[in-house]
Amino acid sequence: MSKKIKQEISYSEQLSQCIVEGMQENKAKDITVLDLRETGSSVCDFFVLCSGDSTTHVDGITNALKRYTRKTMKEKPWKAEGERNSEWVLLDYVDVVAHVFYKDARSFYELEELWSDAKRQDIPNLT
Repeated sequence: MSKKIKQEISYSEQLSQCIVEGMQENKAKDITVLDLRETGSSVCDFFVLCSGDSTTHVDGITNALKRYTRKTMKEKPWKAEGERNSEWVLLDYVDVVAHVFYKDARSFYELEELWSDAKRQDIPNLT
């Protein structure tokens, strides 16, 4: 009889998964999770990035994400930046940082390239 090995995931992994689900709530595009734990130079464990098709879409994703994390994990962002112009909204949950980009701003800043040494997981778009 084989035993199943139960692998526990850290709180920051759970939070990053919750953030992905919150982004998907409002049809975020091109979601990417960067695991920064082994890079040796990061102040957090994960970056979760996504894109919106318009500034209105970015606002909607941001608001849905904040509601979802509060409802699901009782978490609120410690700090939020960029909500005024909705080109790049950063929600800092301390161990996980969510980046909600307007698609053109995301291609300009290329965070995935800046953190190319991080483990990367691309989440398929929901249709």
